[in-house]
Amino acid sequence: MGSSTGDLVTRVQSAHLFDHDALFRFAADNVSGFPTNPSQFKVSQFGHGQSNPTFLIEVGSGSSLKRYVLRKKPPGKLLQSAHAVEREFQVLRALGEHTQVPVPKVFCLCTDPTVIGTAFYIMEFMEGRIFIDPKLPNVAPERRSALYRATAKALASLHSADVDAIGLENYGRRGNYCKRQIDRWFKQYLASTSEGKPERNPKMFELVDWLRKSIPAEDSTGATSGLAHGDFRIDNLVFHPSEDRVIGIIDWELSTLGNQMCDVAYSCMHYIVNVQLDNEHVSEGLETAGLPEGMLSMPEFLIEYCSASGKPWPAANWKFYVAFSMFRAASIYTGVYNRWLMGNASAGERARNTGAQANELVESALGYIARDNVLPEHPPSVQRDMSPSYESLVDGSGRFIPNRKVLELRHKLIKFMETHIYPMENEFSKLAQSDMRWTIHPEEEKLKEMAKREGLWNLFVPVDSAARARRELAATEKHNLSSKSFDQLFGEGLTNLEYGYLCEIMGRSVWAPQVFNCGAPDTGNMEVILRYGNKEQISEWLIPLLEGKIRSGFAMTEPQVASSDATNIECSIQRQGDSYVINGTKWWTSGAMDPRCRVLILMGKTDFSAPKHKQQSMILVDMQTPGIRVKRPLTVFGFDDAPHGHAEISFENVVVPAKNILLGEGRGFEIAQGRLGPGRLHHCMRLIGAAERGMELMAQRALSRKTFGKFIAQHGSFVSDLAKLRVELEGTRLLVLEAADHLDKFGNKKARGILAMAKVAAPNMALKVLDTAIQVHGAAGVSSDTVLAHLWATARTLRIADGPDEVHLGTIGKLELQRASKL
Repeated sequence: MGSSTGDLVTRVQSAHLFDHDALFRFAADNVSGFPTNPSQFKVSQFGHGQSNPTFLIEVGSGSSLKRYVLRKKPPGKLLQSAHAVEREFQVLRALGEHTQVPVPKVFCLCTDPTVIGTAFYIMEFMEGRIFIDPKLPNVAPERRSALYRATAKALASLHSADVDAIGLENYGRRGNYCKRQIDRWFKQYLASTSEGKPERNPKMFELVDWLRKSIPAEDSTGATSGLAHGDFRIDNLVFHPSEDRVIGIIDWELSTLGNQMCDVAYSCMHYIVNVQLDNEHVSEGLETAGLPEGMLSMPEFLIEYCSASGKPWPAANWKFYVAFSMFRAASIYTGVYNRWLMGNASAGERARNTGAQANELVESALGYIARDNVLPEHPPSVQRDMSPSYESLVDGSGRFIPNRKVLELRHKLIKFMETHIYPMENEFSKLAQSDMRWTIHPEEEKLKEMAKREGLWNLFVPVDSAARARRELAATEKHNLSSKSFDQLFGEGLTNLEYGYLCEIMGRSVWAPQVFNCGAPDTGNMEVILRYGNKEQISEWLIPLLEGKIRSGFAMTEPQVASSDATNIECSIQRQGDSYVINGTKWWTSGAMDPRCRVLILMGKTDFSAPKHKQQSMILVDMQTPGIRVKRPLTVFGFDDAPHGHAEISFENVVVPAKNILLGEGRGFEIAQGRLGPGRLHHCMRLIGAAERGMELMAQRALSRKTFGKFIAQHGSFVSDLAKLRVELEGTRLLVLEAADHLDKFGNKKARGILAMAKVAAPNMALKVLDTAIQVHGAAGVSSDTVLAHLWATARTLRIADGPDEVHLGTIGKLELQRASKL
């Protein structure tokens, strides 16, 4: 198991003592929210790492404790250009403010050495796990591959950063990186082995000579250049406390602009040689000594990286990059050993073996150069585990096998979720629980623009509805969009069945659907306008919704009546000349709290004396109309779902233009029946994804936690429960896909029976899965440390919000009796 980040500290070493009072005064003045009158102020030193000394700051009173991390230059005379904490601060701030690369947030930089003796900066403390040993001992085999895949994706995320766009264009020179690095580190090596210091190794000169003659052409052209971390290893990553994903990349001392393949090779060093501070010697790497069960091989790790980053297979120059990595490590270890001799090595006594290890690394590099084959010429084929296993049936044969187009979209969507959505979940959640929760996180809008560029926008739009909207707008120029932009608004022309495979992926996160403009109630509202709106309504309201510039709400449920029977609705819509006047109260108007909400679709009665199902109408209501008062946000099992929210709203003499009526008076039920198909089937599709996320988290937890002497996964009762849940999940998935297929082929009315079945089955199945996942997580399951509680609350709510089970069961039962009566 990984070490908790808070457990890697010891008392401050004597060589690194500094004035704690001075630090406190500086932090109180420069770190926003830093406690100013605490009863406790404690500084400990992290024992992990060999470079810039790093410290844990704990400050607070009683149970209210805040933790920060301080990173500083070592004391004493330092090698030129080494230990530049100012550069670390610069790159962390740029990445943290402008990208999705997982890094800790930095608060302040101090370059005044009179404060604590050297320059330093303060950043956030990341609660998570650090794996010191790349073999991942005491980690369940099934999780080792997941952790290495997460490592590869984190490196790809770092390498995808656009340095010109985030202010790092001058962070280093891009061309001839390896040539400059060889010269730099050889110079550092010579400086660390000069008179009175460790003895020089003649074979280091032989290695440097080979490297200088073997620099790849791509290095001089800058073809592989970008932001390079310089020390990317699994022990410089902070993983989520319970999920197998990276939440923080740390130790940026060696970062610069340069050849990113050096990062990739260095991250693979443990496959080739085993270098541990606590070991006396360098030993064989994992590829020779044997891979632990479940561990990715080096080629498999490289496949993951190349797939996530879009980089080519590196076989042609792999020998050079690995030898370069060993050379640089040997130079660094020589410097560490020199600092140990002087008594100021950050790693303390653990650094005593680094001199011998540096020489052994030189030997290993020369031995690697002499090998005939170091990497397959082409990437080996890797079959990934998938559930369901669609990959082997890409020809589209089979009733519910997605076609190639859908599979490609699915791959893009999964990659987007892993790269951008999951890493941001904690940030979105923090904002949603803060005093600013009714505001929009700036990263959400950035992600929406990225989704548009990647063709993952408005995927829900049914192909037939898109065709109707295009016809309605064909004769107008009012939308003021280019032909290409206009076409992009209508998605990829998917059927409901095709969209089901994608909607499921979005359902794995409560935050994802809105990023792709596929969230409720907007999808249902857009479908209403797509199907029933006239040309003017489409132009005024649908286009901004499809662009993602505004959001919407659906106002139907009322607090004073049982709204599961929509004929009970009492809100009045009275015609007065060229307007309608609305009076009534609505609640559970989802989306109305969102500051971007501009329009409501409201259902009320235009004629109280008409036949029961002809009294209701739907009308578009501008949220800025006088007389609308948002009374309060409502909570769902304690979640207010900020900034989206669910509102209680009063309408007092709200005057709306008569042109805003949808389809005509008395046609509200007709519209509702159309809306109840695709829009609400989306909920079922998302619930499949939520259940899959629950299954994944549950299995990961069971493979990593022990009770009564063995892993939870080794208890027979758990294995049986897990299997039953998988059976039920797969059965529900097939039912939902069947419902989508019926919807495409026969329309809402003929598909109403199977739609009702899906609406009963999906939330009940998801609740079973999520409830078991919560139970396996124990106290963590009901907390906000995992997404499980929020997913469970959403699933439970849909047994009411998507129409009560009793209504759907009534529909199913009546259809069954009708079928029997015809026999």
